[in-house]
Amino acid sequence: MEFTNKRTVQITSYLLLALAATQACYTILHLAELSVPRQLLWGVECFLFTILTAFAGAAMVQAKSYHVGWSAIAFSAVLNVVQVSIGLTLFGPFREAASQLEALGPLAGGVVALSFMIYYAAKLLLGFTALIFGVAKMAGGGKALGGLTAMLGVVAMFANAILIVFGRDAFLPSGVAGGSGVFATLLLALCLTSVVREDPDALKKSS
Repeated sequence: MEFTNKRTVQITSYLLLALAATQACYTILHLAELSVPRQLLWGVECFLFTILTAFAGAAMVQAKSYHVGWSAIAFSAVLNVVQVSIGLTLFGPFREAASQLEALGPLAGGVVALSFMIYYAAKLLLGFTALIFGVAKMAGGGKALGGLTAMLGVVAMFANAILIVFGRDAFLPSGVAGGSGVFATLLLALCLTSVVREDPDALKKSS
């Protein structure tokens, strides 16, 4: 089965839109203090991130420019697969073990901290990607969407970098880093979708 560059970019953008939607759904349910079907939502995310790895990697190979942007999407997807897998397979057992043996509490906390560190790194990469393709969109004439995408990309980069460097207990709330990453992902997906719709070969041309 052969995928053209146009189709690869389209599928990548749709996967990013779907991931932004699942993460927004999780956040809304969590803030509303409603029951969150973690297994379902995280399982769907893990599946989507796995597929995204393949298509973003293919786009990186097919494209004649913006290779760093495509690479950042692909590796952020790999990091997210690892992060979600930790949440699905280790959070429950370590939480149960810590409830039975108090001495395991710090270890359980360490597993959660590891998961968040990977999460911030993935969001930083997506913010970087939003900056790259936002600037590219601006250069192509889409100043409103491109400018907003680039701006949110910078915010996501700095917010997640702060939490990586200073830790989850830093002066910046974790929700700011995660939320800015989700919005940057959404705008990145819209940016890629509009580029394909307006010019199917836009991402193959040299910058």
